[in-house]
Amino acid sequence: MTGENFAASGQLLGTVLAVQANFYRVQLDQEDGEMGEMGEMREMGEMREMREMREMGEQNLSHPLHLPHSPLLLCTRRTRLKKIGQQVMVGDRVVVEEPDWAGGRGAIAEVLPRQSELDRPAIANVNQILLVFAVADPPLEPYQLSRFLIKAESTGLDVLLCLNKSDLISPQEQQQLSDRLLGWGYQPIFISVKDGINTEQAARYLSNKITVIAGPSGVGKSSLINTLIDSLHLRVGEVSGKLARGRHTTRHIELFELSTGGMLADTPGFNQPDMDCIPEELIHYFPEARKRLAVASCRFSDCLHRDEPECAVRGDWERYEHYLEFLDAAIAHQTQLHQQADPESTMKLKSKSKGHSQYEPKLESKKYRRISRKTQLQDLQELYRDEE
Repeated sequence: MTGENFAASGQLLGTVLAVQANFYRVQLDQEDGEMGEMGEMREMGEMREMREMREMGEQNLSHPLHLPHSPLLLCTRRTRLKKIGQQVMVGDRVVVEEPDWAGGRGAIAEVLPRQSELDRPAIANVNQILLVFAVADPPLEPYQLSRFLIKAESTGLDVLLCLNKSDLISPQEQQQLSDRLLGWGYQPIFISVKDGINTEQAARYLSNKITVIAGPSGVGKSSLINTLIDSLHLRVGEVSGKLARGRHTTRHIELFELSTGGMLADTPGFNQPDMDCIPEELIHYFPEARKRLAVASCRFSDCLHRDEPECAVRGDWERYEHYLEFLDAAIAHQTQLHQQADPESTMKLKSKSKGHSQYEPKLESKKYRRISRKTQLQDLQELYRDEE
């Protein structure tokens, strides 16, 4: 059904920009000549709301409920969607019915099929990931960068690498870093939000696409978004002098419309993304390893590229040590999942070193044993991270 058909049936198409508690901020599509009488009602509601805001002295309209060029409604989810377990995510294309233009409200009646879906952050229909790091302040850590790149590659989306604060290093250092990352399989974009260097070039890669911007805290993600979208004024944090890391400023996921077309999603910053991929698939998240496997193959189909004979991947490429460490983490995660799925499992991970994992028999758990305070604290911290 097209947008015009939805409008004729009293239903509208839109995109979920943000999720707050049980409410969803939806930006509606616009079709030429749509909604006749309802359009007039919407304009009357907009004029009334803007007049009331002026009377109240509210000058900050960075997130108005609806504007003539991009109508927005605050929606709830129909009970039948909740009953069938249909989750509504940021980025979802949805069908809205019974719009109340004067009140700026509506109800989500249907979620259209998703083109892509990410769990963490929870967002749908993303086309690419813009990974932002700083070359200095905080200093660039190759291991941390590699970990973010692997996590981004595991989504199956296109990955763009943007390096901020390039004004803090010399052209020679930029060239050395560019050559190094090219060996990893990435062509970075060097920018400086502070000095306005190459920010327009970065914006061109975002045109007409839904992009998730990610990276550790303090590298300038919010500053970059403020530059790309003039109407926004996101809170910007400073780098901690004690830890040389950024302070967390983004609290939830939200889509922002770009003037050049497309949308950009900011995500809560974090320093170490989880390594929860399947061990056998990990090697394919390294572009330099994929290049080797394109021209040769390993002797064993289930090769993990550690000590197996006639391995086409094992060698002297820079991130091979990263691969071994990530592989250990992926194996440990998979082992934990198996133990959770099988409480009667008799083996547990004992130690890991140099790409090898050792196991020992697991003692029978005591039925009435009291949970330690440390375990309780860890569970609370994990719950807090999940809520974030």
